[in-house]
Amino acid sequence: MLFAWIVPAAIWSLAHFTAEACSAGNVPASKLPRGAAEVCDKGNMTANTASCVRPGTSITLACRLKPLRYTGQCRIAIFFNSSELVSNHSSSVSAKFLVHTYGKHMFTCKILCEYKKKLICGIAIESGNPPDEPRNVSCIQYGTDGHPTCTWDKGRLTYINTTYAIQLSNGTDVLCVSEESRNKKFGSLALSKLNFDSTYTVVVAASNELGSAFSQPLVFMLIDIVKPHPPSFLVEFENSSATNCTFFWHDEAQARHCRLRYRPLTRHSWSTVESFNSEKCSLYGLEPHTAYEFQVSCKIHPERGLWSNWRGYQTRTPEAAPTGLLDVWYRQQDVDAQNQNISLFWKALSESEARGRILWYTVTFKGLAQRSPTGGESHRTTQTSYARVTPRVGYKITVTAENSRGTSPPASIVTNLGTQDLPPPRKVSAVAMGNSSILVSWKPPVRSTVSISGYVVEWADTERSRRREHRPAWVKLPASNLSAVIAEHIKDNVCYEISVFALYRDRAGQVASVRGYSRAEAPSAGPQMHTTPRANGVLVSWEAIPAHQQRGCITQYHIYLQKKDREDAPNVYNISNVTAQHSLYIPHLQPGEPYALWMTASTAAGEGPWGNSELVCLESAGDWMTLVLTCSFFILSACICSVPPARKAFHSLLSALTPQWQSKAIPDPANATWAKNYKSMKAELSLPSSPFLHRAGSFEEPETIEVEEAFVKTDRAGLGDKLLFGSTGKGDWPLESGSGHEEPEYEALPSTADGEVYEQQLPDLYKRIVAEVTKHTQTVSEYIANPVTDTATAYLPPAAGTTEDHPELECNPLSVFPTTFLAPVLPCEGKLTLDAVKINCSSSTR
Repeated sequence: MLFAWIVPAAIWSLAHFTAEACSAGNVPASKLPRGAAEVCDKGNMTANTASCVRPGTSITLACRLKPLRYTGQCRIAIFFNSSELVSNHSSSVSAKFLVHTYGKHMFTCKILCEYKKKLICGIAIESGNPPDEPRNVSCIQYGTDGHPTCTWDKGRLTYINTTYAIQLSNGTDVLCVSEESRNKKFGSLALSKLNFDSTYTVVVAASNELGSAFSQPLVFMLIDIVKPHPPSFLVEFENSSATNCTFFWHDEAQARHCRLRYRPLTRHSWSTVESFNSEKCSLYGLEPHTAYEFQVSCKIHPERGLWSNWRGYQTRTPEAAPTGLLDVWYRQQDVDAQNQNISLFWKALSESEARGRILWYTVTFKGLAQRSPTGGESHRTTQTSYARVTPRVGYKITVTAENSRGTSPPASIVTNLGTQDLPPPRKVSAVAMGNSSILVSWKPPVRSTVSISGYVVEWADTERSRRREHRPAWVKLPASNLSAVIAEHIKDNVCYEISVFALYRDRAGQVASVRGYSRAEAPSAGPQMHTTPRANGVLVSWEAIPAHQQRGCITQYHIYLQKKDREDAPNVYNISNVTAQHSLYIPHLQPGEPYALWMTASTAAGEGPWGNSELVCLESAGDWMTLVLTCSFFILSACICSVPPARKAFHSLLSALTPQWQSKAIPDPANATWAKNYKSMKAELSLPSSPFLHRAGSFEEPETIEVEEAFVKTDRAGLGDKLLFGSTGKGDWPLESGSGHEEPEYEALPSTADGEVYEQQLPDLYKRIVAEVTKHTQTVSEYIANPVTDTATAYLPPAAGTTEDHPELECNPLSVFPTTFLAPVLPCEGKLTLDAVKINCSSSTR
């Protein structure tokens, strides 16, 4: 115990002894004069303290002029910076000043004469702190051939000039070296080269005008402060194993104790191997095909000295055969009665499972009916999916991954056509968890003859799920798990179709599905609606809202029905089966009443805005009856016209029912001017034309006779004969033949004042015409009833005989409109004139 006290005391005495010796030579003395003074040519300025003081010191300043002549109007004053402290009209002045701040304070003495100032003298007072005791003194030498460098912490700022020096002693000699660095916080000083066998003591001394301080002595040998340079090393891996390696390094001759640490680049924690004193080291159990970082550090003595800095090296271990089992899933879809499409998907192995770069995957199909253990078809692919059309039979499918060193264990699935004996999970539900995650839970299936080996949860957003060609996301779980939190590829405000399968010895059973979401909002748009009126209601159909506007899973549709321009509340029809139902029939609407319809959709967060709106009005029963009767009449008329006997009977009925106002007075053609000039004009016309027209240049307006005439227009579009009928009871009307090359003609209907001539000439004239009409069973489509009564006699020229066969007469459907609006059209062959026919129209009214 006595030795423990004696040794530190001796070292402290030595340090103070050497410090006194060092301060006598290089460090300013701490005993400073009590007062400070400045002597100038025109006067002196003094202070009752030293030039350096601590904050809070009161200073008395005095200024005295030398015996010079100044006028009585001048005065003497003391200034601090530019502020006047005190003044009077004598030859001396004094003032007190309290120092509050650190730094230099400048005081001046001046003479003030009228408007002029003259500087007499000045003095500077500094405010600061005495130095603190230097702490954390340490010395270090980099490499065995370097120079030691000592550092320390100066403590608080002094604000005044402070000197630091190192006092180095080896027990016999003392070396004092002053610091050259001007760092205000830390001190640093390089020493001369030291001896490995000596023991040294280092004391740091600090001094300024307010005091001095010394650090605790630091005692060391050179072996304690030497820090070797980092070693150089090399890593070699064994050819037969990718998990073993050997390190070789080279360092300074004195460094024999080293340590090694290593880690994969994907980790932050280190594995460390220490206390080996050879120049090589072997490691075992590394991960294949993994990037590692290795670091080595050494020191000279196992128990003393400093460790060198770490020297790092990065490399990748060699590959090894894959050990991971691929996670495989599939989809099965029938193409036709004989073929099916099997789509396989699998997840890439992790880096630790692949243990190298996967070159390809091998997919093997083996029919369940095949008994050969080596049978099956193999296919290679570099993708993580494979699709193939195969016959509709059950298969056992295996998938393996291969790198340069080997193949992974095979992952197998079984596809079978029938899953009726493999029931699905029960009570599948999905709960929103937020943060892009969904909790899916279920109950085990009902009892089955096949044991359950696990579950598969598959999910996809509803838009991609409908297309069925996308790559699904799935997770496989052991049979003990009845829930899972899915977060892969899950986004907020998106609806997902979630399916849960039970695995029966690598075979998927029936599916149970549910819709779910992580977070939802009300839809941003409404459904697009279409309406189709029916007999007493309306059929409403709609289209699904686009996925990005649903903002969650649609839970309900609402159809609103309201009478137009009514203020009462609309009727609301709610549709809960949103996935299967896309239309709704609304019955019992009032005909002729306008209705407004619109539609909205809801999620768990609320109801969205309207989609489009429709206005629906059902037709009344009277409108439908009128339309039906009108259509029926036209259809019946067309059917009657197609049967000749019925057509003739129907024609007679229409003739009897024709009102008398349709009969118009027929003027006497014999009194017309054109009839008198007909023969003279006929020779001049090159082609038959209208009786009203003459050649250009020879046309003269005939003398007008006031007669009432009715004309029938001959339509050249008919290109055939026309038959005119009357209801005289004396037979048929004469047949008019028109050539297809003639212009339309207006001919006066025949009239006669001589009934006897009419009786004699008419039957003979029309016997041949009536016979031809009867022969062809041609019924006219137009008629003129009740010929006019006129005393004038009209003459029809005899019809030119012809030996050509008459073309078959055309029959147009009987019109239901008044005959006065239609021109009589009946194509017949030959030509009928008026110069040989007289008609008795005495029974007609004019």
